[in-house]
Amino acid sequence: MNPNDLPHAEKLKKVVCANCHDKIAEQYNRSLHGVARAKGVTLAPTCVTCHSEHEILSPKNPKSKTFVMNIPGLCGSCHKEGTQVSKILTSTTTQTSIYENYSESIHGDGLYKRGLTVTAVCTSCHTAHDILPHTNPESTINRNNVSKTCMKCHTQIESVHQKIINGQLWEKQPNKIPVCIECHQPHKVRRVFYEDSLPNEMCMKCHSNKNLTKVENGKTVSLYVDIEHFKNSVHQNNSCVKCHTNVNPQSNPVCKNSGKVDCSICHQAQVEDYKVSIHGQKHFSGDKNAPYCTDCHTSHNVQSKNSQTSPTFSRNVPELCGNCHREGKNIATALDESHKGIVANYKESIHGKGLLQSGLLVTATCVDCHSSHKELPKNDPNSTVNPKNIGKTCAKCHLGVYEAFRKSIHSPEIAKTDKRLPVCNDCHFSHEINRVDLQDFRQSIVQQCGQCHQDVTETYFETFHGKVTKLGNTGAAKCFDCHGSHNILPASDINSTLNRKNIIQTCQKCHPNSNRKFVGYLTHATHHDRAKYPFLFFTYTFMVILLIGTFSFFGLHTLFWFIRLMKDKIKNKNKS
Repeated sequence: MNPNDLPHAEKLKKVVCANCHDKIAEQYNRSLHGVARAKGVTLAPTCVTCHSEHEILSPKNPKSKTFVMNIPGLCGSCHKEGTQVSKILTSTTTQTSIYENYSESIHGDGLYKRGLTVTAVCTSCHTAHDILPHTNPESTINRNNVSKTCMKCHTQIESVHQKIINGQLWEKQPNKIPVCIECHQPHKVRRVFYEDSLPNEMCMKCHSNKNLTKVENGKTVSLYVDIEHFKNSVHQNNSCVKCHTNVNPQSNPVCKNSGKVDCSICHQAQVEDYKVSIHGQKHFSGDKNAPYCTDCHTSHNVQSKNSQTSPTFSRNVPELCGNCHREGKNIATALDESHKGIVANYKESIHGKGLLQSGLLVTATCVDCHSSHKELPKNDPNSTVNPKNIGKTCAKCHLGVYEAFRKSIHSPEIAKTDKRLPVCNDCHFSHEINRVDLQDFRQSIVQQCGQCHQDVTETYFETFHGKVTKLGNTGAAKCFDCHGSHNILPASDINSTLNRKNIIQTCQKCHPNSNRKFVGYLTHATHHDRAKYPFLFFTYTFMVILLIGTFSFFGLHTLFWFIRLMKDKIKNKNKS
């Protein structure tokens, strides 16, 4: 083959990427790179500079120049110390050593040392093609836009910063709120090391003294801190000033009048819940008996809830809540009679015995039902123990039961009525929950159902089942043996335990030889209901009339016979 016999012209027209990538080309043309190129600056990059000519790869390919791990190196080929571009920039801007600064920044550390491909690279802040100077109002790094750019990754940073400075805005100029880059220099973003200026050792010079105290509200309060407790706490990697943010290096001592720690700096959601809870409302209204964060979590010895020594460990929660809600305590004394003995009742309940006697950590404790931080009275619509919400609360453990209950006639989703419908604690109570297979529960369930179904309960006690139940027999059929426990449905429903298709199996649980004729027995039949049981009503009426007529006839007959005997006796006496 003749190498000079080319299949195309020797001089080809320059490739125009805009033929396919028109929008990207528009962005490039107005960018710093595009403008510089249009002015004849040969150092300005073109499409080929970043994407190459023929070996163009997807940015998702690790071998691609535009793969996230390779972007700082790609941009750094121009924007690093010693390059021709950096020499030109040195005379026009302070942004020199860009690549070196980035590599040492927290972003560079995340990318290169930790391999985090989600960390910010050059294109994350400057975009890939529409790179504009910070003076351009449309630039992603313009002071009016840079916060939005940073918040692509740091979504909640605005609320976090407001919490850290207690809602007080730092203002470098009147009525001008600083933006990210005024505190975190571009390309030099660093971690903030508070302990460099206020190390823990400075605090412990005073607070290691066991005799250090202060007078607060007329009471002497110890200011001693056991540093060993702190070192073994979940906050061990934090420094004092990260919690005690209101310290002032100009004060003597620096913590003078610093006030309480604001836990919402890190635990904003929990504190917001606490503020609306009954505990928080009472605390902020000045109730000294209301618990605060440190009453449950302690001050410096804060332990994870998974630690067995933590007050918030599931096995320890009843005792923690019992500090206030146990009989004889201030809180318990203020409660009405229906809420007395909460802790004692819980310990004897199926939940309490499961936790404290059987060691089952999956059983329900106080916080599982009342929540950890958002405890609200049951009449509050947002309360986890409000009648409208208690089913979902119990469903966290008893999901299968809740799903069956939702389909039952007691569920508000099924029963369209304005009458009050029963919920979990109407039958199982709140803190005295017993095992359902125990005799006490079986005997009490009839009275529980009778609170709503009084008429039906009265007819039940007229039946054989009811009469032997009155005599103390626990084996006789109770309401839930026939109607079901949580899946109670109308007899007309094909899934009902009393439906014609299922009634034989229901009765066979106690009567193995049950058949269609046997189940024809009318369990709650009553002669009082003429509309529902006309045959019984008229039979009863007829028998009553028959009995009254019979006894009336023979009563009169006996009376007349007695009168006759008396007359004969008087007559015979007169003859003699």
